[in-house]
Amino acid sequence: MSDNKNLNSLSEIIKDELNKYEHKIDTSNVGQVVSVGDCIATIYGLDNAMYGELIEFPNENFGMVMNIEEESIGCALFGSVINIKEGDTCQRTGRVVSVPVGDALLGRVVNSLGQPIDGRGEIKATDYRPAEMPAPQIMDRQSVNEPLETGIKAIDSMIPIGKGQRELIIGDRQTGKTALAIDTIINQKGKDVICVYCSIGQKNSSLAQIVDRLKRFDALDYTVIVNASAAEPAPMQYLAPYSATSIAEYWEHQGKDVLIVYDDLSKHAVAYRTLLLLLRRSPGREAYPGDIFYIHSRLLERSCRLCDELKGGSITALPIVETQAGDISAYIPTNIISITDGQLFLNSDMFNSGQRPAIDSGLSVSRVGSAAQYKVMKKVSKDLRMELANYHEMLDFSRFGSDLDKGTQKILTHGAVLLETLKQRQYMPLSLAQEVVDIYVAQSGELDDIRVEKIHDVLKLLDNSIVSKPNNIYEKINTTKEFNDEDKKFVITLLKTIKSTIKDENKKEINEE
Repeated sequence: MSDNKNLNSLSEIIKDELNKYEHKIDTSNVGQVVSVGDCIATIYGLDNAMYGELIEFPNENFGMVMNIEEESIGCALFGSVINIKEGDTCQRTGRVVSVPVGDALLGRVVNSLGQPIDGRGEIKATDYRPAEMPAPQIMDRQSVNEPLETGIKAIDSMIPIGKGQRELIIGDRQTGKTALAIDTIINQKGKDVICVYCSIGQKNSSLAQIVDRLKRFDALDYTVIVNASAAEPAPMQYLAPYSATSIAEYWEHQGKDVLIVYDDLSKHAVAYRTLLLLLRRSPGREAYPGDIFYIHSRLLERSCRLCDELKGGSITALPIVETQAGDISAYIPTNIISITDGQLFLNSDMFNSGQRPAIDSGLSVSRVGSAAQYKVMKKVSKDLRMELANYHEMLDFSRFGSDLDKGTQKILTHGAVLLETLKQRQYMPLSLAQEVVDIYVAQSGELDDIRVEKIHDVLKLLDNSIVSKPNNIYEKINTTKEFNDEDKKFVITLLKTIKSTIKDENKKEINEE
């Protein structure tokens, strides 16, 4: 009997100790790594973890909660997973992923977490912002009515972009999408616009060339580069555009204008697809997860122009999307077209034929339109899109027959002149006045009697003549935003003088021969 009593008392003691032990285990804030691989950690515990929360692992490694299941937590890991193994303990931080913001980032190249990767030392930031932030409410916004000058004639004249607008740059691989964005950044010099360039899934060598170009044109001083290269894990590529937007929002809330470029969101969608397939989230169309539209809409909706009560700052977004064989009706392109306020479509056939930039005026559109355009540009370019449409229609028609009437020949000649005038070399953005004068003289018909290959020589001579005159009308147009009849007459007179000089030189060359 005594033995049974001892056994009973011993079992009760063990039960009490087990109960006490179970109470000591806290699985709400601490978890254990069950499995790890491909930048994904499956964790047991962390009962109170929130979606998007930052989780701390041993050896100063961090991850973000992406999946919350009944028995486990799926966590996307930032950086190397070499130092994380099964059985490691991890804990909640109680905060979401945040990035450093402020003027200290200007001129720097950082990763998705805001850490410097340009070898220029630590960034002494005084403030941090969460990478994920809710978009401003409708009442906190105001209409877009101030132009963001790109310095590219074809855009500023036909598809104007306003401060606070979201304009998609779309086209096949190697058609000049990034070149348009970089030229726009270079053109913001002296215009009090801060730029953020977000590189997603690009080669590091390509980014190095971009950094070098921005340095050469003194554009890096007002630019921040956020880089998640192709060598980075999928979580870093997924996080990059959100971090870049938070960096931009710091200046927006100070009442400043910011330009942000996402290069490109098709690679961002692929990174997100990779991430969620590894997390065993159900795939949908083209294996993309069901919320692929939402991740881009909540990103791009953060770009807007704030109301005056909130200091009136703006973020202008230029997302880039790559198409396959010009198919703009594919899944990701149509998603982002429906989110943005217009698109610049770069035609590969036009690009291969030598038209640079290869902007297709028929498929490109700005839903803000002339509301974000200076009146002086609106007046000189109001018929430009229609004339180009007539030219392309007549060009297709002319291929069926050789006998063309004078009216058709005139349309073809004039259209060819307009297309040639809209050609522009990379890294050479123009001022508003130069764009206005070039488009005006092209539309006036005064260049129609010049050979197409000589048009840019004539425009260069005209530019030099205007600059050399004491009453520089460029300065007047840029300052007053006006181009009156007297100025037009002055420009046409200069042009006629240049044309007559060229004709005399040609006659002289013929006589000498």
